[in-house]
Amino acid sequence: MTGGRSGEVGWAAVATDFSALWTELDRALTSIESVTDPEAKQAEIAELEKEVARPDLWDDQENAQRVTSRLSSLQGDVERVSKLRSRLDDVQVLVELAESEGDADSLAEAETEFANLRKAIDSLEVRTLLSGEYDQRDALVTIRSEAGGVDAADFAAMLLRMYLRWAERHHYGAEVYDTSYAEEAGIKSATFTVKAPYAYGTLSVEQGTHRLVRISPFDNQGRRQTSFAGVEVLPVTEQADHIDIPEADIRIDVFRSSGPGGQSVNTTDSAVRITHLPTGIVVSCQNEKSQLQNKAAALQVLQSRLLERARKEREAELNALKGDGGNSWGAQMRSYVLHPYQMVKDLRTNYETSNPDAVFDGEIDDFLDAGVRWRRTEEAAV
Repeated sequence: MTGGRSGEVGWAAVATDFSALWTELDRALTSIESVTDPEAKQAEIAELEKEVARPDLWDDQENAQRVTSRLSSLQGDVERVSKLRSRLDDVQVLVELAESEGDADSLAEAETEFANLRKAIDSLEVRTLLSGEYDQRDALVTIRSEAGGVDAADFAAMLLRMYLRWAERHHYGAEVYDTSYAEEAGIKSATFTVKAPYAYGTLSVEQGTHRLVRISPFDNQGRRQTSFAGVEVLPVTEQADHIDIPEADIRIDVFRSSGPGGQSVNTTDSAVRITHLPTGIVVSCQNEKSQLQNKAAALQVLQSRLLERARKEREAELNALKGDGGNSWGAQMRSYVLHPYQMVKDLRTNYETSNPDAVFDGEIDDFLDAGVRWRRTEEAAV
């Protein structure tokens, strides 16, 4: 009897812990629901579904793209919140049954689910902070090697792999438009897109200068080397952006695509370089099979850069009116130290980890979440 009573006390203690945890997550999810307003979104979804059902929808392709894109985005937002609410309710039932039956395995399963729910709700909470004009869009990312010679080129290649692995981990689409290889190792630059809801809003906090400190694998004396790489993140343009680029304002050059070491990977002049004469912006694309495809991709990159240029000009005008010198989160923002100790640290948020291998393998969600929260705090302060 004594042993049985002891067991009952143990289950009661566990139940109290689970109850508090459920209450905490329920409060967080309820807060998200109040911000995202699923009921209002459902009403808008119903109206958009009526528009999508119209047989003449695609007579106006620009409007059709806007309607279908908005519908897909809203449906995804509502589904994410709904699924989390359902999972939270289900785990509460699981705990109640497990405690009543003294089922330790089911309680362990519930504990794992609570941990997963906490991570998912935290991530969704961060998404509610992404309310910028272009935050919902796909992201166009460019990485460039900076100071540090061959180590910087190698570092740029490491960052490229890091972001592509991050996209792969989340099952996001990613497409590399252009890669300029360095002579000895690594890359001079690379441009790619990440196709996912809120990709721009999420990755925009990666913009700035990244610094790597390590024993250089390219130094025969084994000396420590500091190198730098720059990351630029832009929103992908849509038809509704109406960026007019007159033919007279651009110069188009074609050349042969090439891979590492200058080896030709294409025997025709299919790669395209576009120079925007009024601004001096130069973009190129060589990863598609045809010159026409490369031209279309390069024009999209150019449009994104012109869109961002226009956004920054508007922002500068507003900052001038407010007496604000501009944002402060675009310079050096993260250090990756591999020697004499192991650490990756964000210099804005102070978030850090002692596992750089995991970071370079694409585990950067915690850095992204911290960056989004930090930026929102900075914007609120201004």
